[in-house]
Amino acid sequence: MKCAPFDYVRASSVEETVKVLGEAAGEGKILAGGQSLVPVLALRMARPAVLVDVNRVPGLSTIRRLDDIVEVGATVRHSRLVEQPEHPLLAEAARWIGHTAIRSRGTTGGSIAHADPSAELPVVAVATGASVTVAGPHGSRDVDAEELFVSALMTSLDEDEMITAVRFARPARWGFAEFARRHGDFALVTAVVTEVRGRPRITFGGVASVPQRATTAEQALADGKPATEVARIAAEEIEPTADLHGSVEFRRGIAAEMTRRALVQFDSEQEHSR
Repeated sequence: MKCAPFDYVRASSVEETVKVLGEAAGEGKILAGGQSLVPVLALRMARPAVLVDVNRVPGLSTIRRLDDIVEVGATVRHSRLVEQPEHPLLAEAARWIGHTAIRSRGTTGGSIAHADPSAELPVVAVATGASVTVAGPHGSRDVDAEELFVSALMTSLDEDEMITAVRFARPARWGFAEFARRHGDFALVTAVVTEVRGRPRITFGGVASVPQRATTAEQALADGKPATEVARIAAEEIEPTADLHGSVEFRRGIAAEMTRRALVQFDSEQEHSR
């Protein structure tokens, strides 16, 4: 199929983007990498009246280290995340995104705004307590990642708002493990273990409509419980959804194993830091 007709605007600023989105009254979409949007348009599952191309908007493609925070602009490509040295967890997670062609075009802001429950960047955002900078008609605001994701493919963004940057905390330690049918496929379970500002966080992607934290397991980890026990607690605590890719029991089993693997990496980070 082909896309339904739409108007195209190449925005030159954040303000222009917000203005066009407002005028579109809910019928506008932002175009950056297009790796999620274009297939949906081609299938006519979405029929926006206007596409706003933000690839030429200045200031959205930078990566900056700010003390223990790494600020990533909305149009930073996944391939740059893989190559950047400032945030090793982000680099590792980005390696698991799709394939080379997708990573060369897909963007950080696009992935966060798309809110795919199987995507790597949303789960890393929650795992690091990330803050998302959002621009709208009344200026900018910051939204905690955990508050941004509402449901599968849904965020708390208003129709005339856009993501301009994401600030990821640099964890003192981290572990990342993902299970997919094949490398590059959508994740069935992703487990991320981090230590952020002295506290452990255990976060899952792919198991539900939004990234889920296992706070009871986090406390068990903080209390020094063995990795196998922490993994068991985490798998029992989360609330997976069943689909054609696996049952609730299947996802719990995979979640336990992915947590165990992430904890092995997490503990090795502690050894390296000594």
